Amino acid sequence: MSSFRIEGGYRLSGEITPQGAKNEALQVLCAVLLTDQPVHIQNVPDIADVNNQIQLLRQIGVKVTQHAKGDFTFQADELDLTFLESDEYLSRSAKLRGSIMFVGPLLARYGRALVSKPGGDKIGRRRVDTHFLGMEKLGARVTNDLERGLFRIEAQRLHGAWMLLDEASVTGTANIIMAAVLAEGTTTIYNAACEPYIQQLCRMLNRMGARIEGIASNLLTIRGVDHLGGTQHRVLPDMIEVGSFIGMAAMCGDGILIKDVSFEDLGIIPYSFQRMGIQVARMGDDIFVPRHEHYEIESFIDGSFMTFADAPWPGLTPDLLSVLLVVATQAKGSVLIHQKMFESRLFFVDKLIDMGAQIILCDPHRAVVVGHDHQLRLRAQRMTSPDIRAGIALLIAAMSAEGTSTISNIEQIDRGYENIEQRLNALGAHITRQD
Repeated sequence: MSSFRIEGGYRLSGEITPQGAKNEALQVLCAVLLTDQPVHIQNVPDIADVNNQIQLLRQIGVKVTQHAKGDFTFQADELDLTFLESDEYLSRSAKLRGSIMFVGPLLARYGRALVSKPGGDKIGRRRVDTHFLGMEKLGARVTNDLERGLFRIEAQRLHGAWMLLDEASVTGTANIIMAAVLAEGTTTIYNAACEPYIQQLCRMLNRMGARIEGIASNLLTIRGVDHLGGTQHRVLPDMIEVGSFIGMAAMCGDGILIKDVSFEDLGIIPYSFQRMGIQVARMGDDIFVPRHEHYEIESFIDGSFMTFADAPWPGLTPDLLSVLLVVATQAKGSVLIHQKMFESRLFFVDKLIDMGAQIILCDPHRAVVVGHDHQLRLRAQRMTSPDIRAGIALLIAAMSAEGTSTISNIEQIDRGYENIEQRLNALGAHITRQD
């Protein structure tokens, strides 16, 4: 297990460019299974989850050619479907939540798919019902093999159907879309997720020959086609990394320019930080965050104190609540953080309390933060990263703290952030990786 040693108190300045979007990359990598033609994807982030997904594609039989950093061509013309039955495949897929999105493409193209109960962050229960209910609506049969710990999904032929999703699941919507594009007839998906990741997937599939309408809305209409061809695709900048950098710049920055953020795809993220009193200046497609000696959290119009709650797009992504919570510890004012989707994601706040933060954990979903207004600095601590987003939040806290902190289990951070210590050290941070 590796760890970070962080010397706190150093001010960061300069320019930083976000990596490609992790969540989008995991989706479009699965979409290469829908065709036997080459698919060229650029701006693929070099992070653990994505690299593991690419390795899993290789093991299934996908030909993978890397042209340059983040630049790949994939061709799924000779797949080894027997590998899906192997213990190795099931073991690897169990450790990677994105592997569940292999189901839609494999089912659509080959009529069968297997997947272990997917892994990923330890942030509470994460249902997969939406995925399988959607496949059943399209005519598939789902069986749960309790002995081997896997789901088996089979269909002679998928048929279009009308469906109302039980939740606006991003990966569930992506999976159903990828199954429906090759189904016979028309599929209508209501309460579909409409995050930029889903929009990008739909546009990529349309370039491959799919017929998807309603992109960017929660009502998608998909007219099935017989086959798909190859295409070229570029992954968007990672909005979660952009938000992480905004929070980092507010807490310990001395003026940071975040380059090439695809501002139009950030949605409510810049506004959420502005409601915390943080200056987020748009400069074309870049964002500049100046040094903040103070930032004051707004109140609602009726005078009640601010609440940040996650919601399906275009609401606030749950992946940024951990960062907003940490940033609030040095704000002026109080804020309620309401994490609705995952019941274990706020449990990392005990580490911030040990650092001197004033936080009341009301229940597994809600925490009240009373800001220090930079009058009291956080104290260095030894910590463990429980998941990707809590890990980056703890890293931000450690960089702003007084003294030297250690964060262990940083493999969690590596799953979502590319070479993070090197990129932050280039801005003036003092982070050392220890194996």
